[in-house]
Amino acid sequence: MGLDLRADPIELTAALVDIPSESRHEARIADDVEAALRAQAPGYEVIRNGDAVLARTNLGRPSRVLLAGHLDTVPAADNVPSRLVDGELYGCGTSDMKSGDAVFLHLAATLAEPSHDVTLVMYDCEEIESSANGLGRIERELPDWLRADVAILGEPSGGFIEAGCQGTIRMVVRATGTRAHSARSWLGDNAIHKLGAVLDRLSVYQARSVDIDGCTYREGLSAVRIDGGVAGNVIPDAASVTLNFRFAPDRSVEQAAAHVHDVLDGLDVDVELTDAAAGALPGLTKPAAAGLISAAGGRVRAKFGWTDVARFAALGIPAVNYGPGDPNMAHRVDERVELAQITAVTETLRAYLLD
Repeated sequence: MGLDLRADPIELTAALVDIPSESRHEARIADDVEAALRAQAPGYEVIRNGDAVLARTNLGRPSRVLLAGHLDTVPAADNVPSRLVDGELYGCGTSDMKSGDAVFLHLAATLAEPSHDVTLVMYDCEEIESSANGLGRIERELPDWLRADVAILGEPSGGFIEAGCQGTIRMVVRATGTRAHSARSWLGDNAIHKLGAVLDRLSVYQARSVDIDGCTYREGLSAVRIDGGVAGNVIPDAASVTLNFRFAPDRSVEQAAAHVHDVLDGLDVDVELTDAAAGALPGLTKPAAAGLISAAGGRVRAKFGWTDVARFAALGIPAVNYGPGDPNMAHRVDERVELAQITAVTETLRAYLLD
């Protein structure tokens, strides 16, 4: 039996969760979503791109709203199929983000006359490396499909509009020394010890908070990995610590990297930028976002972490995260979503798309 997009979004969420779709293995769920949209959303143009499914109306409305959701999940942990317990649906992807997908798919099939043209983008490989992300592939191959006045990413946000997102960089800080026998440590130069000064800087670091469009973004600079050592009787001649800086979206990647260099200034270390993703400004002052904020009752907060809203922001499209589910539940063995949130988000977006 295929997916019933007109069913209650709670039932549709359970049906989506019951289709395993770990990253790189989304073919089955994409097949089912594509078939359901072609059969149950007759007003939509539907195409397939890899294991992504795209659909859009062409009603000539004065504005276009893009609803984006990823079909993949992290590897399941004996938490598929879904199960319903005390008003919550448990299972891999319930929060991140098959409940958001269910809301979007349900609205596509049940809103006959939306006030906005609607584009639906159900994409693959969000939970793994950025180079594999299906949204990036769509941007390269089908850029016209990403044009919109506002984009809504159905990531779990607890029913709040989570605006923009933090940027993130990873930097490897390396120290070098001289190898020696540990019984004659004075003949060597311990590279691990040199990292102590780096950790001292981090332990007293005062993270910045910044208000943008009424949303407070808190930054964080953290050591996330340490490497070093040769053997139990050898003074190490090389060691490194990996830093992750989550920065507010008013900084560019270049400004964030410069800030980390400033924090480490004067230390006997080398610093290499190994990974970076720009943040996204909230864009809540733009008219296209105002109707959504009103429909959600003004429940707005900053997004901590990086999401694909940054891809839309880079295209000049105001974008927010808005979906059912607690983001703290994502990727957990006991991942779950409150049924009431699925219903509430559905009704909020229904009102927004009909306004």
